[in-house]
Amino acid sequence: MCGTPFWGFAGLLACSYLAYISFARVRRGDFDWPHDLWTMVTYAVWVLLMTGLIGETRCRRERIFFTLILVNFTLGFVFAAWGNVPDPWARNAREVAAGLWAVAAVVSGVLMFSSGKQKKAD
Repeated sequence: MCGTPFWGFAGLLACSYLAYISFARVRRGDFDWPHDLWTMVTYAVWVLLMTGLIGETRCRRERIFFTLILVNFTLGFVFAAWGNVPDPWARNAREVAAGLWAVAAVVSGVLMFSSGKQKKAD
């Protein structure tokens, strides 16, 4: 993503959309998490994908971006797998998820203007 404005822009759009959707759910008071098998499998696939992408990053900002996404999908997986989530926990998790998407959008926006000439993150 560093040095490639297209992918930074794509990440900015996707994370902005997901932040908007997340904030809309919080605003409506919709804190429920789906607990079906397909939702859990989807979150698990995204967690595995993000875990793999973190190791393939070219710069520290990419690693931060993918870590934010990984934390968000891990949060979603845990709350989808947890059947009896207390309402205050679900509300807090939804608020954290919305914030993480917003921060990931900002980081992705920064990646659009990264030169890509930094050393590979260790």
